[in-house]
Amino acid sequence: MIAHVVLFRPRPTLSEAERTAFVGALDAALNDIPQIKRATIGRRVVMGRQYDAMNTVEFPFVAVLEFDSKADLTAYLDHPAHEKLGLQFYTTSEAALAYDFDLLDPTRTAELLD
Repeated sequence: MIAHVVLFRPRPTLSEAERTAFVGALDAALNDIPQIKRATIGRRVVMGRQYDAMNTVEFPFVAVLEFDSKADLTAYLDHPAHEKLGLQFYTTSEAALAYDFDLLDPTRTAELLD
């Protein structure tokens, strides 16, 4: 399983039209790209723990998309709906990070640091 994790902070000055365009592009990508196995999107929760204090950059939103394979992630990234989402994403975000992870089954934790 491959996870595509995106942390982002929209520009605080977004107009309603920009918000609508971003959400529309996100909805289209999530609905039109069949390689997405699972998608989870949400807002950051601050728990007041030590790890919260270690975060030097604030990202109030996350999107976690899961794929069966690297090939499926590549197909997603190359899909026209993702290209439209990317355009909206980069014009509406003040800051963002994107990472891809090869996820291990919990029974394989011994392999994690290999």
